[in-house]
Amino acid sequence: MTSKGQIAMNRASMQDAYPSRVYSRPELLERKDPVVYNTTINQSEMNEEQLRFYEQNGYLFLDSFFDQEQVQTWKNELTRLFKQSEPLERPEIIKEPGSNEIRSIFAVHRDDKVFKRISEHPSIVSMVQQILGSEAYVHQSRINFKQGFTGKEFYWHSDFETWHVEDGMPRMRALSCSIALDDNHANNGPLMVIPGSHRTFVSCIGETPDENYKHSLRRQEYGVPDQDSLRHLAKQGGIVAPTGKAGSILLFDCNLMHGSNSNITPDPRSNVFIVYNSVLNKLNAPYSGKKPRPDFIAARD
Repeated sequence: MTSKGQIAMNRASMQDAYPSRVYSRPELLERKDPVVYNTTINQSEMNEEQLRFYEQNGYLFLDSFFDQEQVQTWKNELTRLFKQSEPLERPEIIKEPGSNEIRSIFAVHRDDKVFKRISEHPSIVSMVQQILGSEAYVHQSRINFKQGFTGKEFYWHSDFETWHVEDGMPRMRALSCSIALDDNHANNGPLMVIPGSHRTFVSCIGETPDENYKHSLRRQEYGVPDQDSLRHLAKQGGIVAPTGKAGSILLFDCNLMHGSNSNITPDPRSNVFIVYNSVLNKLNAPYSGKKPRPDFIAARD
């Protein structure tokens, strides 16, 4: 006879295109959504070859996209914001695990006019709309600080797994834009990606705790892919660390597996992350059945 647990899992998989944290073991599920929603070039920032690369690999790295003068303006604002935030205790300010050093500041597009203008930059928005095939809104924004010597790692993960389970993002029609405010090189903990991993959804194990975000933004424990799945994806696609000068940008699909090592060099690495979601892909109730995460993590308007 079928157990009650199996019945619950079957119901979850029928109602949810990408069930996760409901099975007793990890599952590898085939992506059901397009990667590029508009393949006809309608902007001048990205050409057909680059769009095809993004579709195949799940990311596109554009070195020195912004000039150093522009980057310096943003770095000045970053420094001001960091100093202003360091003594504060607000939910938007996330500290490193095991210390009081700032790890991330969320909702910078909402709270800071300089970073709001970045999120609305026409060159970025035009590429986002090309890939998503629609207008988009900012689902989430943050600055990630990885200080020299002490910046901690971000373990492997698919953003979509969390956005789907904990925020209620229904389909894979979102992407991230990471803007480097410092030079990213091989030694200071650059972002690593697994090319092609965006075509496979790793269904993770473990029931989501209440208010999981209070812990997961410092160190993620739920929605973490298992080692066998990571080996499988890395064997297929390898691991790449797109590196370049400050002002470079990395566009990557919401389901691309990515992470970064700790930074034990003297060189800091700070990036602005802006997540864009299609206006046709607005959030539902979280698929975990838990309360939605706060708006500073997942905008619902």
